[in-house]
Amino acid sequence: MDFISPSTIKRIAARYNFKFQKGLGQNFLSSQEILEEIADAARIRGGNALEIGPGFGVLTNELAKRAKKVVALEIDERLIPILDDTLSEYDNVKIINRDIMKTDISDIIEKEFGGERISIAANLPYYITTPVITTVLESKLPIDNFVVMVQKEVAMRLNAREGTKDYGAISVLCRYYTEPEIIRTVPAGLFVPAPKVDSAVIRMRFRDEPEVSVKDETVFFKTVRAAFSQRRKTLLNCLASSFPKSKDELSDIMQGIGIDARRRGETLSVDEFARLADALI
Repeated sequence: MDFISPSTIKRIAARYNFKFQKGLGQNFLSSQEILEEIADAARIRGGNALEIGPGFGVLTNELAKRAKKVVALEIDERLIPILDDTLSEYDNVKIINRDIMKTDISDIIEKEFGGERISIAANLPYYITTPVITTVLESKLPIDNFVVMVQKEVAMRLNAREGTKDYGAISVLCRYYTEPEIIRTVPAGLFVPAPKVDSAVIRMRFRDEPEVSVKDETVFFKTVRAAFSQRRKTLLNCLASSFPKSKDELSDIMQGIGIDARRRGETLSVDEFARLADALI
């Protein structure tokens, strides 16, 4: 079914008397080329796909052509009859009216995919971007790829390396569990309705093992969060606010592993964070 063009999207909306809700981030992509790129980036040939927020089903359509099975979670019940219509030709698609923020992904994988490995594709509204990405990254579930369209600035943070202005705790989290790669940027004008900012598609390919080995992941991520908690302060001052150790103790610990206590969190690599966290234990 051809429902990619802006005119067709508007026609479907009119047919169902559907009003786009800005609060739900309902901006539907109208570029066939980019939809195909997103579906290809998920690398699901003959495999399983979980989609978050299918909208009118334009990406679901491409995923269904490539996957053994697609399960799409849609929070807006008004979209369910539209999806039943636009995806009627596929027998390998299941639409579930559910909020991803209230969904146990492990339960979906077990019940819908028999515990098999999956890839996830999503076009996330800004207000749930960080919690959804964090949940997926920390899930330790059988996920191969997580391909997501987000605001361009968010994609830059996810893909950032140490020493850059975009580098932060989410960058370390992303690189710890995955190999991130920005697939392409997407101009605002390619959405219906058009948002105010450009977007970008990023693929996070899950590693078989985290990028670095740490003694305690809880301490590792506590260290990372502390280091970025006050970006203008030195690493020493940031850690002193989060760990029950004196500044002299912290300074000695950092000196012992060759990390200058006067550095700032955004200058540390993932490996340096790992060494620091292990030393803090």
